Amino acid sequence: MTHARRTILVTGAAGFIGSHLVDRLLSSENTSVVGVDNFNDFYDPAIKRSNLERALGTKDFRLCEADITSWSDIDSVCRQNRFDCLVHLAGYAGVRPSIEQPILYEQANVRGTYVVLEAARRHSIPQFIFASSSSIYGFNCKVPFSESDVTDQLVSPYAATKLAGEVACRLYSRLYRIRILCLRFFTVYGARQRPDLAIHKFSRLIRDGKPIQVFGDGTSSRDYTYIDDIIDGVVAALDYHDSDFEVINLGGSHTTELRRLVELLEVGLGRKALIERLPEQPGDLPITYADVAKARALLGYRPATSFEAGLEAFLEWFQGDVHARDRAGIKRLHAGN
Repeated sequence: MTHARRTILVTGAAGFIGSHLVDRLLSSENTSVVGVDNFNDFYDPAIKRSNLERALGTKDFRLCEADITSWSDIDSVCRQNRFDCLVHLAGYAGVRPSIEQPILYEQANVRGTYVVLEAARRHSIPQFIFASSSSIYGFNCKVPFSESDVTDQLVSPYAATKLAGEVACRLYSRLYRIRILCLRFFTVYGARQRPDLAIHKFSRLIRDGKPIQVFGDGTSSRDYTYIDDIIDGVVAALDYHDSDFEVINLGGSHTTELRRLVELLEVGLGRKALIERLPEQPGDLPITYADVAKARALLGYRPATSFEAGLEAFLEWFQGDVHARDRAGIKRLHAGN
């Protein structure tokens, strides 16, 4: 069966998740992609540019350096193309930095979302996919987290901006009949992960023999989701047409404690971690854990990568194949538990 050709706009295209999505979309012969990124200095812009090296070598990709908070920038991009879907991944991420810079997060994540939603409305883009976050669940007492849970226990400005984005998406879907899916991502990791995120940051510090900061007693746990599984979910969302609005969890649907993460990294890197123990920080959550029943039912989503296998793949990207023998110990450690 031959599918009609489609053109997709991806904001935040040079980022960790965005660049992986762009590569996956371009692997289809029936898809053209326009990527938007402003290459801000939240982390080294050179890293983001390197993320798009493969895509820039293809005929079906075009990069637009534009700011999602600028109406003239986004309007100009949309005037030049007719898009079948807008995937909105751009914005500032991270709980702790949002506590320090809440206005910056509000500008990028709330205003930016309204700008791209308005672009979708004015330029008749029929489908919109919004990257939301598991941080919306906050101090949720019920696990695993379900899309029907009340979200009134927020603990960071970042979470508040993502919830505001979901509210805006629901409004635009209702008013303008845009088909919108809000996908709540749970702690995504893998190759190209941002250098400030725990797995990448810890790996770098352990490798270099520097101390890592562990907040709390190490029993906090996260639903780590491998990048390929997340991209599977986003791509499946592109083909979902059964309702005008949905909120859907995309997670690994299993949890790993922080102390277990450190243990696995020690084995994979062949070095003992130097640990600096600190009190729990504002905004930190004791657990994130995704109920993915809805994603399974609506999108056919089935996360396939165990945390141990995903971490091994991350370490292969992180340091090449120099320590493959040491990383094999991750599997042995897992098998012994």
